Amino acid sequence: MEEEPKIVSSRHLAEGPGWEASEVEYGMIIAYNAFSRWMVRCMSAAGNTELTPLEILVLHNTNHRGREKRLSDICFMLNIEDTHTVNYALRKLMKAGLLESDKRGKEVFYSTSTAGAALCSRYRVVRERCFLEGLQHLDLSGDALRDIASALRTLSGQYDQASRAAASL
Repeated sequence: MEEEPKIVSSRHLAEGPGWEASEVEYGMIIAYNAFSRWMVRCMSAAGNTELTPLEILVLHNTNHRGREKRLSDICFMLNIEDTHTVNYALRKLMKAGLLESDKRGKEVFYSTSTAGAALCSRYRVVRERCFLEGLQHLDLSGDALRDIASALRTLSGQYDQASRAAASL
């Protein structure tokens, strides 16, 4: 019986034991790129055509729970090591009038402006109409979606640990 072809991005990473991890990685690659494209198009439909995926993530994270955030808080929540890229996104969002800042001693706290919060609300409406309505047609319960989210968070921890191990080689 002929072996079924493996759906992977790099065959040389999919040989031998554990080849299934390469299939998961390929799934994450295409999911990341689809999600990035979706965020930009959703934000465009919400009224802003100028933001990158990272800037959209930073805007939503800053808007999260209506609480002020520091650069380190945003980087921690988004699991981003390179603070310079997030800092650049924050500056761009401030220049666009979507964020406000408040300096207290050496710390800078960011919050969404009225315009930024309104843009996040419009994004939510587009997301509900274009994504969530279609998601209802898949055979995925809320419990199944939470299980997927949990598995992805667990996998990210494994990749973080592997990154630390690789950095020590």
